[in-house]
Amino acid sequence: MTTQPIEKESTSFQWTAHLELFAALLSGLLIAIAWSIGKSGMENASIILYIIAFLIGGFAKAKEGIEETIKDRQLNVEMLMVFAAIGSAVIGYWAEGAILIFIFAVSGALETYTLNKSHKEISALMGMQPEVAWLIEEDGAVSQVSTDSLSVGSVLLVKPGERIPVDGIIVSGMTSVDLSAINGESVPVSRGEGDELFAGTVNMSGAIQIKMTKPSSETLFQKIIQLVQNAQSEKSPSQQFIERFEGTYVKVVIATVLIMMVLPHFLFGWDWTTTFYRAIVLLVVASPCALVASIMPATLAAVSNGAKRGVLFKGGLHLEHVGSLKAIAFDKTGTLTTGKPIVTDFIVRNGKDSEEVLALLASIESQSNHPLAMAITKYAVEQGVQIPSAPQIEDVPGYGIRAFVGDNEYLVGNPRFVGEDAVHGFKEDVAMKLAGEGKTVIYMKNHEGIVACAALRDTLRPEAADAIRDLKQLGISPIMLTGDNQLTASAIAKEAGVEKYVSECLPERKVEEIKQLLREYGTVGMVGDGINDAPALATATSGIAMGDGTDVALETADVVLMQNDLNRLAYAVKLSRKMQRIVKQNVFFSISVIVVLILSNFMQVVDLPLGVIGHEGSTILVILNGLRMLNPMNKS
Repeated sequence: MTTQPIEKESTSFQWTAHLELFAALLSGLLIAIAWSIGKSGMENASIILYIIAFLIGGFAKAKEGIEETIKDRQLNVEMLMVFAAIGSAVIGYWAEGAILIFIFAVSGALETYTLNKSHKEISALMGMQPEVAWLIEEDGAVSQVSTDSLSVGSVLLVKPGERIPVDGIIVSGMTSVDLSAINGESVPVSRGEGDELFAGTVNMSGAIQIKMTKPSSETLFQKIIQLVQNAQSEKSPSQQFIERFEGTYVKVVIATVLIMMVLPHFLFGWDWTTTFYRAIVLLVVASPCALVASIMPATLAAVSNGAKRGVLFKGGLHLEHVGSLKAIAFDKTGTLTTGKPIVTDFIVRNGKDSEEVLALLASIESQSNHPLAMAITKYAVEQGVQIPSAPQIEDVPGYGIRAFVGDNEYLVGNPRFVGEDAVHGFKEDVAMKLAGEGKTVIYMKNHEGIVACAALRDTLRPEAADAIRDLKQLGISPIMLTGDNQLTASAIAKEAGVEKYVSECLPERKVEEIKQLLREYGTVGMVGDGINDAPALATATSGIAMGDGTDVALETADVVLMQNDLNRLAYAVKLSRKMQRIVKQNVFFSISVIVVLILSNFMQVVDLPLGVIGHEGSTILVILNGLRMLNPMNKS
């Protein structure tokens, strides 16, 4: 586990943010005192205080600028500010230079605050994952141990009010669980034997025993932490462009300022003091501080916002892509549907007792671990049927089960196994009707013919139809790609509200379909959960994995929907589009301010104090505008 390093790193960021803010405020106080005593005629003392304000307020940014200059071997924005402050002092504008350093220090503290907020999301998640657990030994004794020492298969006791220490399934007990740490929903949900639980969620009521299913280093929380860390370190294309642009722009500004120190004296007849003064003002107002700060604070805030609400972006690149999607392709099983078949219809031959027949069928199916057999057995239990002792069976892979009950032989399986003719004659050919509804039909037959049939279907996720509707309202076209047959695909697509679908898609076919959609729409997302979806996820503009998907899908995807909530898709798109709007606002605003201030300086309209306020004030404004991304948005 990586708890300790993450917590230390987060604490370091908090201290850095506090120190930078304290230094900025202290330098501001010293500037106020220096200005006051300067008005009283104590100029030397006033200059000394200004110099101290320079050192205190500018130390962090100057250190950062020098280190980056040495590392990258080129000047940066921080060094421009240092030169501008020194130039102001050289021509006797101590107050203006000090104010420049003060506002620059405040903007730097705001940037550090943004980074700190992102790291806080990680440390808050880490605080939700317990470091100790109650281990139930083989002899029944209970002891408290470190979660790092646990292994898959360990059985743990979780008491009411405690956080669940590991990912696992309930093997004993019933309770309600607060899942808000993962899915953001405040209403607890009921959980019983066989249900999955996640580390960091809260056991609200009953004492339960859980069986550990994943190592502590691979829990859902650890995946969240790793993905958020990766997202913070990966820069968006816009940010990468700005950083490349910054180096060239700084060189141009320095060259222009050097020319400005000489040329206007000869071209416009300015005296040397005015010429040098205007060059210093140009150095201040032309620095691209606001432009550089236009993107990263907003991106980091958006990544943190998404992580807090169950949408994990693996970087700024993927955050930008999601907002530009024109179409999203969905896998069916496990994505639009739950991936767990349930019995929807149970029909018996006339004259037969439904409960007796269901009990017999369940006793046969209870010996198989096939998903359809397990679903039929579960259905019988839910109906309150007493399942008799299991008869002798013979498994016929790919077809069904042959069972022997007394002197009678029963065949349980698909139409090819029990006989197509017998199926067509049962209950006015009910098989075709059920199959037309997208259901899989299992038959039970004896020497008299079909005794009963059970229709099963993978059910649509409760939120799937709403999620598809929301995406349509955002102008995104949904498409379903599935390996299932035409009839099943048609039924599920209709229920979900998807007009376009492609059935019987093998992994290679899914990739070809995604390529075709890319040619048609330009930017396409793919949502999936299985190994067979991984190639399509990698091919799409944005690969989006369900949170409980396979490791391959999670590794391949660019975005992960924790808790498999499809409603978060629309939230992710809105979050991305809002971030892009804010970034565009920031870039337009910062460039406009720079252009206006530069022109005003050449026209000798703006003086150094106003240039300092305009330039640094715009930097603070774009950072604050970017921090709006931390605010939650309505799901609707």
